[in-house]
Parts: sequence; C-alpha cells; structure tokens
Amino acid sequence: MNAFRNIGSSDNLDFPSYAQPVLPGWPQATVGATLRQSEIGLEVFGPSLAGARTTADVQLDFSGGFANTGNGVNFGIVRLQTASLRLDWEHTSVVAGQDSLFISPLSPTSLASLATPAFGFAGNLWGWTPQFRVEHRFNLSDQQTITLQAGVLDNLDWENPYNSFERTPQAGELSGQPAYAVRTSWLRPVHDHPLGFGVAGYYGRQNWTWDRYVDAWAAMADWQIPLLPRLGLSGEFYRGRGIGGLGGAVGTSVVFGGNPLRSHAPLRGLNAAGGWAQLKFQITPKLELNGVVAQDNAFGSDVHGFATPENNFGLIIGRNRGALGNIVYRPRSDLMLSAEVRRLRTFPFYTSSSFTNQVNVSAGILF
Repeated sequence: MNAFRNIGSSDNLDFPSYAQPVLPGWPQATVGATLRQSEIGLEVFGPSLAGARTTADVQLDFSGGFANTGNGVNFGIVRLQTASLRLDWEHTSVVAGQDSLFISPLSPTSLASLATPAFGFAGNLWGWTPQFRVEHRFNLSDQQTITLQAGVLDNLDWENPYNSFERTPQAGELSGQPAYAVRTSWLRPVHDHPLGFGVAGYYGRQNWTWDRYVDAWAAMADWQIPLLPRLGLSGEFYRGRGIGGLGGAVGTSVVFGGNPLRSHAPLRGLNAAGGWAQLKFQITPKLELNGVVAQDNAFGSDVHGFATPENNFGLIIGRNRGALGNIVYRPRSDLMLSAEVRRLRTFPFYTSSSFTNQVNVSAGILF
C-alpha cells in the first residue's frame, strides 16, 4: 500500500514519472492511496534438461488501467510485467520470455515505485520486453566473475497501440528485424557487498513508413561501488538516439518536422543522454537510507527550428530531473515499511518548467 501527498501536477498521481502544469482552477495539493502496485508472482521448477536446471516464472501487477465505474481508481486492471523460461547450467544461462532489460540491470531503491521503476523516464532506462538472450560467466577467481550477455529483443519504440484488441506492427517491428543488445560486466565482493562495473550496447532499426528509417542506438554503463562497509554508491549512465522504447527522452523516439500523418513529413531520431546515481547507507541490517539524483536530457539541437508541439501530438520534453530520499525499514524478512520524499522538475521545449513534490508512505508484506 502507498499513501501519498503531492504538491504540483504530474502524469500519474500515485507514482509520477514527469511533472505537468497545474490546470487553471485546480489546487496545488492532492492526497490519495493505492494498492495497485501490489505484485503477484508464480515460479515453477522443472526437470533437468541436457544438464540444465529449468525454471519459469510470471509476475503481474494491477497497474494496467482503471475499471470504468464509480471509484474505479481502486479497481486496478491486472497487467503482465514479466514471464520467462530459464535454462541454467553452471556457467551458462539461456533466457526466453518477457523480462527486464538486461542492458540496464539496476534501479534506485524505492517502495513508492514498483509499477514503474523509480525515475523511469528521468534517467533510468527500463522496459519489460520480449527477448531471447544467452549469458556466460567466467570465474577469474573464487571471488571475481566476468559475465557476457547477448540477446535479441522485440523492437519497441514506445508507440501507443493503434487498436485495443488487434495488434498491428509499429515502427521498430516494421523494420523487419529485432533489436540487438550486448552487455559485459565484472563483479567481486568488497565489505560483503558487490563491487561491479558493466557496459552495454543496443541497436534497433525503425521504419516510420514511406521509407523513413531511423537507426536507434544506445551505449550504457552501470556501477556498484562499496565506499565503506555501510555506504555504497550505484548508478547508470546512457547516451543514445531513438530510444523512447527504453524510456529515453521521456519515451520519445523521434520528432516530426511536419504533419506526421503525411508521407512527406521529415523526422529525426531524438538524441538523449541521462542517468542516475544513488547513495545507500545501511544503518543496521534492517534499516537503510537512500538518496538518489537522476536526469534525462533530450538534445535541443534535434528540436529547435525543426519540431513543434503541434506536429508531435503535444508536448516535447527536453529535460526531466528527479531527486528522492527515503528510509526503508524491514523489521522482519517479510515486512517492509518506507517513507519517501521525491521531487520531479520537467522542462518542455517551448514552455516553462513544471514541478511536483511527493511524500509517500509505503507498507508491504512478502508471501
């Protein structure tokens, strides 16, 4: 359960991703509570296959929308998050299904953001994406491991479905090829905590019809660094183009220089860079403090003098900045309590910035 109070407006009242202007006549402050971020999962263990341990899992939440009825905000619609099959050998794994992005494996710690990872669209690349990947682990010593990962992914670009019941191809799928991704990482324990670094790359070709192609790409880096026995630094950084399907540029892959419904309208892949960093202070084994800063930045040179809101279905966001601080308390292994303060400030092109501040109190039971 999340109970919250907001100052300012945003895309989502309960777990905001970016700030919006407060509508004329509306109040600045709002309050509410929700359980739609509750998650239900099922994991099964299968027989040994060619020497590999087989497992499968599926995870759902209730953040897929609202029932069209009175108080429908309390009747969240079930949504698929992940569902995958794994084959695990001693040093090699094969994974097929809908899973999180292996090229962006970390997220800030937050019990206020489960339906969307904290600062998704504000510097934290994420997605639950159909994929097939292979992983291989090299043990350099008893405590050092290098992991290589490579896979193909459904080539998504953050378009809304054209139909609620029939699936039609979108720009990435119209290219006739999947997206490709690779990652390598190094990991070893220090102070009983992981010390690790990873780098990754992504490529996907998009066809926006009428032979308007965009080559989407991204380069990423991630890190986990124990600074002291109880203090750790983690984070990620990325630079890419056309990566709205991964949450880059606040979910915007391209911008149009004319009416997008006309075949001759020019377009550009939108360049973006961003990332996040977190400091974690483990006061006791049951109590921790977290502080996070994050930013996503779309390049103004791709927009100014080329794209306007009228030709891009509304607002084009240039920067989305966020910061949060929270305290997480686990009095038992199956009970979690948290209090969090978060601020988002969003800078659209052509209009003034907006902000939203949220105070969120969370409680959860694991079973």
